[in-house]
Amino acid sequence: MSIIAENTRRIIKERGLKIGAVGKQAGYQGKTFYNLLSGSKVITDKDIQAIARTLKVTPNELFGIDYISKGA
Repeated sequence: MSIIAENTRRIIKERGLKIGAVGKQAGYQGKTFYNLLSGSKVITDKDIQAIARTLKVTPNELFGIDYISKGA
C-alpha cells in the first residue's frame, strides 16, 4: 500500500467517514476507490487531486508532508 493510500485511509478514519462515501464524492464508481486504497490500482496525479479536493486537504498532506516554512 502506498503512503498516499495509507494517509487517505487515516484521514478518512480520523474524520469518521466511510470509504465508499468518500470515493463516490470524489467521482469514483464501484470498487475503483477501494482498489486505489488497496494498491490494486495505481494512484495517479488526477486521483491525488480528486482525493485531496474531496477531503479538503493538500496533496502534500496525502504524501505525508506537513512541514511549516519558518522565516521563508
